[in-house]
Amino acid sequence: MLDTNSYDTVNQTADQVYRYMLQDHSGNWGMDLHHWDWVPGVGVISILSYYENIQRKDILDNLVKWARQNIQKSEQSKVINSMAPFAIFPALYEHTQDPLFLERAEHIGQWMLTEAPRTREGAFEHTVTENVSFPEQVWADTIFMAVLFLARLARLTGNVSYTSEAINQLELHLKLLEDKETGVLFHGWNSIAQDHMSAARWTRANAWIAVGTPMIVQELEGLATVPMHTLDRYKAMMHGLIRFQQTNGLWATVMDRPDFYSEISGSAGIACGILKAVRHGLLDISCQSSALQALEEIVNRVLPSGEVTGVSGGTPVMPSIEAYNDIPCHPTLYGQGLVLMLLSELNAKAK
Repeated sequence: MLDTNSYDTVNQTADQVYRYMLQDHSGNWGMDLHHWDWVPGVGVISILSYYENIQRKDILDNLVKWARQNIQKSEQSKVINSMAPFAIFPALYEHTQDPLFLERAEHIGQWMLTEAPRTREGAFEHTVTENVSFPEQVWADTIFMAVLFLARLARLTGNVSYTSEAINQLELHLKLLEDKETGVLFHGWNSIAQDHMSAARWTRANAWIAVGTPMIVQELEGLATVPMHTLDRYKAMMHGLIRFQQTNGLWATVMDRPDFYSEISGSAGIACGILKAVRHGLLDISCQSSALQALEEIVNRVLPSGEVTGVSGGTPVMPSIEAYNDIPCHPTLYGQGLVLMLLSELNAKAK
């Protein structure tokens, strides 16, 4: 359990992390909030989580302002990674009743159902805004970047097509990416070659599903039941992740390579996922200690300015395991965001 002083530290750190995200980082790929892709998408999703847990009106006002300023950029590219910012639109519609947010969300939702490229198994192909393609590749990232949006749109509209697709994609990703030996997930699956490519047990890939799954389950509550075999795969993954946790409370960037550097965004995402899963009854409360152990070291990696350090740069499925350790670290909105979500979840737990 955290004491009062610890909660004060959590709240102060969350405020610092949030304010650093709002600073002018123009031209900085990792920190510029004002473009339309997965990086600012994770940023605004995390800011929404922060707002929902502390209910400060200025935070919601900033999100509404951001969406109205940047929505025209969403027309530039329809790919899985550019779906991420839309995950805040259902909530923005509920708070503002501005039909723009509902209409745009439904337009994008229909694109995902009817036009988004898929693999032969039916999983969304992981498509990106950069000028590169990954034919029939399934990446763990997709659950947080796109399927979370579908689940939120399902809750807002009651449309069973969105509900069914969200469950279907969650099932497919957990099944196709599963490492049967350890329970954790590989970064990607190549449907053409029928293999996991470099077969990296990459920490941030697991983090996207660790935190994304309980969020999706929460959105679908009362609409549909996620099949038990899917939840069993999720639970096996989470128990596997806990087994790979290092003595410092963190996870190495490739979790089964303790000689690789500890990575903060993935560690924060896993810790946040543990807390959310415990809160929603997906994991036993005994798992909570792993998240709290991670928290202490993660807070130590946040500078007084609010910058989160130790965050690996954007990472496609790499050609070898060793190549993951060569990815440089620098501040990013997804690093800030996953840490902010962890700190916000501790606020929710305290209520």
